Amino acid sequence: MYDNARNIELVRLAKQGDTRALDELIGENTGLVKSIALRFQGRGQETEDLIQIGNIGMMKAVYGFDESFGTAFSTYAVHMVTGELKRFLRDDGLIKISRDIKRRGYLLYRASEDFAAKNGREPKVSELCELCSMSYDEVVTSMEAMLPPISLQERTGDEDSPSFEELIGVDTSEEMTDKLALSEALKKLPDDERKLIYLRYFRGMTQSESAKQLGLSQVKVSRREKKIIEKLRREMIV
Repeated sequence: MYDNARNIELVRLAKQGDTRALDELIGENTGLVKSIALRFQGRGQETEDLIQIGNIGMMKAVYGFDESFGTAFSTYAVHMVTGELKRFLRDDGLIKISRDIKRRGYLLYRASEDFAAKNGREPKVSELCELCSMSYDEVVTSMEAMLPPISLQERTGDEDSPSFEELIGVDTSEEMTDKLALSEALKKLPDDERKLIYLRYFRGMTQSESAKQLGLSQVKVSRREKKIIEKLRREMIV
């Protein structure tokens, strides 16, 4: 029988860095992930891969759940798992990701979230290499391949904040082409600049939250972000 109170308690512990609580929570919700993944069968993907992607969505649900939502954890988890699978299937037709990269991406995502919960900051690439016994190239390649897709029209703050499309100043009438151009432009950024964009536009963090993760002031993040956006804009309109 589903125990919402127990799930919420496990979420609290997992956010505090309790890996056993995280494992128990993932284990208790395996059936939920599998049931959702099975809905997406018949679209050219193996069930095992769908379940693995669903597990990534479940982990995002664990770290993203807020009791103030006033809803059961399972309700939020269903939304996150379903969204992760839909994004994966949408993008997988554009960029095929090998099973090995998917596996490494899952391990890296989990290691990164565990590290952040314990240390209050995102791990460095070198730390992920050590934690996951991977080479630098394996870590970087897997992390880039598993980045969640960004919508160029999505806004990062309130309704008055500009979208990524508006910031960069590109025409997104052919959004798939623009996504490819954006992906190539992001790859050209130095690691620190790419991470700032990742936190702001892929993780949806505010400038203050990003500043805390990067160990910078909010003012410095704001200035740096403007320069990076301008750099991306130049790359994409060339």
